[in-house]
Amino acid sequence: MAQRKAIISASAMEKLLKKAGAQRVSDDAKEKLAEYLEEQVIKIGEKSLRFAQHAGRKTIKAVDIKEAVK
Repeated sequence: MAQRKAIISASAMEKLLKKAGAQRVSDDAKEKLAEYLEEQVIKIGEKSLRFAQHAGRKTIKAVDIKEAVK
């Protein structure tokens, strides 16, 4: 099975997990977190886009994201 190219870097995932208190983070944990976060961001983005379009805009604004994550 081919590995996909993550959009969010492994180093960013490591920094976030260490900020959460982890002393060490495995490569597979970094990859899994990146995969999960990317899926969630896409869902939020799609919902945010619908809010923007409903408001007659092409641009997603912070308010759209705020509503999408509620």
